[in-house]
Amino acid sequence: MKIVAKILKITGCILLALVLLVAVALGVFTAAEYRPAATETLIAGQDAEAVLEAGKLLTVVSWNCGYGALGDNADFFMDGGSSVYTADRERVESNLAGIRDKLSALAPDLMILQEVDVNSARSYGIDERTVLAKAAPDGAGEAFAYNFNALYVPYPVPPIGHVESGLFTLSAAQPLTAERISLPVPFSWPIRLVNLKRCLLVSRYPVKGTDKELVLINLHLEAYDSGEGKEAQTRQLVSFMQEEYAKGNYVIAGGDFNQRFTNIDQSAYPVYDGMWQPGEINAEAFGSDFTLLMDNTTPTCRSLDRPLAGADTEGFQFYLIDGFIVSANVAADAVETIDFGFTCSDHNPVRMSFTLK
Repeated sequence: MKIVAKILKITGCILLALVLLVAVALGVFTAAEYRPAATETLIAGQDAEAVLEAGKLLTVVSWNCGYGALGDNADFFMDGGSSVYTADRERVESNLAGIRDKLSALAPDLMILQEVDVNSARSYGIDERTVLAKAAPDGAGEAFAYNFNALYVPYPVPPIGHVESGLFTLSAAQPLTAERISLPVPFSWPIRLVNLKRCLLVSRYPVKGTDKELVLINLHLEAYDSGEGKEAQTRQLVSFMQEEYAKGNYVIAGGDFNQRFTNIDQSAYPVYDGMWQPGEINAEAFGSDFTLLMDNTTPTCRSLDRPLAGADTEGFQFYLIDGFIVSANVAADAVETIDFGFTCSDHNPVRMSFTLK
């Protein structure tokens, strides 16, 4: 009986210690939680020269950079793979250099990039902005907004660890202002403490000879929620774009929507059983003043359930979830997904040529 009592006492002490450890951890994570304001100024009103012109052909490229670690060698546990750390430092640097060089070759007037790490364990603490900014001309405008800022993500095994990552906008023209606008968070406490806090990165550019602004929205909407997060974030996007267009501004939203557009034929990209399922954006929700654009001749994203390099692409899961939404006073001349074979990222870049009417 004494031995049993001793075992129970030791077991109780161990359980109490574990409970206290979890309580302390939750307290630390709660105290350190990233709590962005509804709107945060990234660039205050500056005397930016009006470089963009109505009637002139312009280009914008959107690219989810996969934080430099999701090249064609990668698989990821959240997509059915097994890896947490998906690349060594050398491969991250190689991916980033490839993305930079490809952006330089495309030479767009505007670049909206997603999943750009600043100081994350998964990308070895590299400030990826310093690499990617070299794709823009000297004196280019730039703005960064956190989409993910967590002291420590304690899962799975090994854990993800510290994450600082977000949206990065580069432009040949300097913006008048840039803001971070918070989007609804679908996760509750305590999952919310170590999860993404998504946003819109809104940059405003003067348009030569007019009192209008080009309002450029960089976004990366919810991925791993049950659906209501994507829907709530999309509703806020619709409202914001409608308000800006009502002011007479030119409005472009682009990025990784993690959703299909209902006005785009998706039959070439069926979702196979057991694979991640994208959401759906009803084009009619934006009304007649907006057009939703994707290039359905080439996939914009590939699944990370297994590496792509060396795989049989027959039956491989591809998606069409990256694109643009433009207001009626923006004429989209062409939208093209550039097929780089997912070598440097699990997404291909999408380029849009457009004119401001």
